[in-house]
Amino acid sequence: MRFIQNTSTNPYFNLALEEYILKEFSEDYFLIYRNEPSVIIGKHQNALAEINIEFVNKNKIKVARRLSGGGAVFHDLGNLNYTFITNGEKANLVNFKKFSQPIIDILNKIGVPAELEGKSDLKIHGLKFSGNAEHVYKNRVLHHGTMLFSSDISNLGKALADNSIHYIDNAVKSNRSEVTNIMNYLSSEINISDFEELIIGHINYEFLDFEEYFLTENDYEKIEILIDQKYSQWEWNYGYSPNYTFNKKLKKDFGSIEIYLGVEKGIIVEANIETNILNLEDSSKLEERLIGSPHSYSEVLTMLISINRKHALELVKVFF
Repeated sequence: MRFIQNTSTNPYFNLALEEYILKEFSEDYFLIYRNEPSVIIGKHQNALAEINIEFVNKNKIKVARRLSGGGAVFHDLGNLNYTFITNGEKANLVNFKKFSQPIIDILNKIGVPAELEGKSDLKIHGLKFSGNAEHVYKNRVLHHGTMLFSSDISNLGKALADNSIHYIDNAVKSNRSEVTNIMNYLSSEINISDFEELIIGHINYEFLDFEEYFLTENDYEKIEILIDQKYSQWEWNYGYSPNYTFNKKLKKDFGSIEIYLGVEKGIIVEANIETNILNLEDSSKLEERLIGSPHSYSEVLTMLISINRKHALELVKVFF
């Protein structure tokens, strides 16, 4: 098994790296890395239904869609991510227990009572600290998981938001769980770098043919192409969401507004606005401008500013 100790904290790079290793290499790999604050959504999710768009934008938190399915997770520098990419028989590739067990073992060894609960969650005393997901490509499987070590739980709760009541779609919904940090259960002072070394050492022990691989200039070039063409693009991170309809009402002291949108591949194809805040002409003008535009916070806000600058920052909330 080859090992890549990835020092990048850019979620776009790290997700592109995983796809590149999965599809362009034939050897087994183990990766470990951290991400700057970001929300990583599952392949088949509606991004806007899973995030607090105002908090995410205000705090410059990246939103990135991964290859694998499952729910949305919050990453920051207090969270450690691990990835196994291995070969196998197609019928036996998906195996959450197999890839989670080394993490459970090392935690148990240092006194943390971690266990697998359900299909893909790792928990301590019923509190989740790790979510896992998998993606199969030909005869290879990518298994990756989070490990909340010293994450900002407050920001996690603010960045992830269940807005599904406003969205009608067939997207995969996240299962909300109470979460915890691993560091809360350690008897001795161990920082996240020490913990990372413990994980690497344990995986090295489990796989005796462990060999570190260093990315080449050619590797970096191909990964950057993936980032530029896919992982940094709105079309992948938001536009790939399943088609949906959106409905929301807002009442303020200056009036009320109700929005109905039909959205396909992230593009608004139908818009209906009922409001006493805008006059009929402005309301019709906004409906016309919305159709054909991305269901994007910045796009909608720009339109609202041009029509009603005074209330634009309040009105934009009804569109998400």
